[in-house]
Amino acid sequence: MGQKKTKAKAIPAVSQKSPVIEKSKGETLYLLILLGFTFLVFSPSLKNEFVNWDDDRNVYENPLVQDLNLKAIFTQTVIGTYNPLNILSYAIEHRFFGMNPKMMHLTNVLLHMLCVFLVFKIFRALKLELTFALLGAALFALHPLRVESVTWITERKDVLYGSFFCAALLLYIRNLDDKKTSRTLWIFLLFLIGLFAKIQMVALPLTMLVIDYYKERPLRFNLVLEKWYFFAAAFIYGCLGIYFLHQQGALDTNEGTQTGASRILIGSYSLITYCIKWLFPYMMSPLYPYPDKLTIWHYLSLPAALLLLGAIYWAYRKNIKPLVFGFLFFFVNIVFLLQILGAGQGYLADRFTYIAYIGLFFIFIFYLQQYSNKNQGQSSAILSCCGIYILFLSYLTFNQTKIWKNSGTLWTHVLQYYKNTSLPYNNRANYYRDNKLFDLALPDYNRAIELKAGHSTYNSRAKLFFNKNEDAKAILDYDKAISLQPMAEYYVNRGAAKAKLGRMDEALADFNKGLEIDKTWKVGYLNRSIIYNQSGQFDLALKDIDSYLKLDPRNPDLWYEGGRCLRALNNPNKAVEYYSTAIRMNPNVGLYYLERGRTYELLGNKAASNQDLQQASRLGEKIQ
Repeated sequence: MGQKKTKAKAIPAVSQKSPVIEKSKGETLYLLILLGFTFLVFSPSLKNEFVNWDDDRNVYENPLVQDLNLKAIFTQTVIGTYNPLNILSYAIEHRFFGMNPKMMHLTNVLLHMLCVFLVFKIFRALKLELTFALLGAALFALHPLRVESVTWITERKDVLYGSFFCAALLLYIRNLDDKKTSRTLWIFLLFLIGLFAKIQMVALPLTMLVIDYYKERPLRFNLVLEKWYFFAAAFIYGCLGIYFLHQQGALDTNEGTQTGASRILIGSYSLITYCIKWLFPYMMSPLYPYPDKLTIWHYLSLPAALLLLGAIYWAYRKNIKPLVFGFLFFFVNIVFLLQILGAGQGYLADRFTYIAYIGLFFIFIFYLQQYSNKNQGQSSAILSCCGIYILFLSYLTFNQTKIWKNSGTLWTHVLQYYKNTSLPYNNRANYYRDNKLFDLALPDYNRAIELKAGHSTYNSRAKLFFNKNEDAKAILDYDKAISLQPMAEYYVNRGAAKAKLGRMDEALADFNKGLEIDKTWKVGYLNRSIIYNQSGQFDLALKDIDSYLKLDPRNPDLWYEGGRCLRALNNPNKAVEYYSTAIRMNPNVGLYYLERGRTYELLGNKAASNQDLQQASRLGEKIQ
């Protein structure tokens, strides 16, 4: 589909025939200053903890991270998403630094700085002057809507895929000026690797078409055919991503604003909101829950969005390339995230703009450069105003990173804007409960339940009562959770509460029911093994311990308990193996050495027994 010629005079893009801008002597220094300032602005994140907003399931409770099992990492999903490259990066960090949030936050900041460097190079490759390319890169680096992508450990997906996306795009721009087969292969390789970081990488082929348009390549079908293997890979990966989300239930819609034609209004409202927040970032929240009812602003957003798209089409017909290019860059990178096909618990997200805003920043900087060059006498004033604006954005960003300090600060911030949403109350209560701030947690759970929270909140409040030894109250909440959703976890948890009250037969029945529902719920095997152990049924206890260890072989206490069962079953040789495994995993527990020493004594191995008993004594165990 060729572009129709018009008699209207086009606003020129930077001439594609102009000589290549020579590298300024100060370019490297200025870029280093920008990168250093970016690090400074995001430095508060290095003091932040993990948050219970998916960091638990993606990182610190994720067995894939703890094991560094490459096959498992690349063949399993996490919460319905397939982002193995991120999981691999966490696993490598865990291997070298332990479960250390500071190192993981540092990695995120460094990856963001790499993206800033690449965005600067892209702007230079698009022939922006040094000063304005730096300003554009600064906007990308320091805009407060970057915070979620950089400061949230789970959202490493953005800065990681962004690194591959921007590197591939830079090479593509260079390839249009000086085509090399080797460079084409590198672009495709970067694209494929980036897909394993985040599904939004599928927008790269469309972005390449937008670059084609700006570089004055006629928009015809041959440009799509030229990139057929990019589109094929994007289609296959996109379909897999949708399938995984569907399997997880993340695409299941609810009543109200998440169904039917309202989805179109949700999409138009999101589009307009992102366009406004580009220049005027306001009300930044880690969660934007779906409204119960659509407001007048949602209905007004549709004609506004149509008017905007119409204006861009008019600009296209008038051949106003910089404006059309910048908007299309934004649009093709945001369109799949407008929640018309909904996924997740929110319909807006600051992180969705990470790559998309490059296009809008380009529009701003291009026309700023054009105006400044035409009005040389005002250049200093223009640049001063831009500097003040960027410093203001930096101030917002610096403060926004602090709300991610921990789950308490995170959800307290969300509740400033959304006081009638159950999720932030529930998650803040979980944080308070896990830190034994029970008096703070209970009101939040109660408020979440008032707001019609689901079965998981009853289960969470029951855990609070369980921890406070109010087991009768815990059982009532577990009963409610089970009535709403009969999950294995809820039966097993209720069984634990009943066991504490001495109702062992009922507890055993709950453990059995939970494991009948989900044979992989390892806590069920653990709790049932304790009952069997206490009743002297060591063969059944050992069977459950072995079932647990097949699911999670990293628990030294369970290897120790297995050794005790084997000794009781007159199998000391096998018991030594279990004790030895526990010691290998945690060599600082005196009880492990004590019991292995006693087992060696049964086997008549005095030397090994004495050695273990001495080590147990050094670790504080009393030897009798």
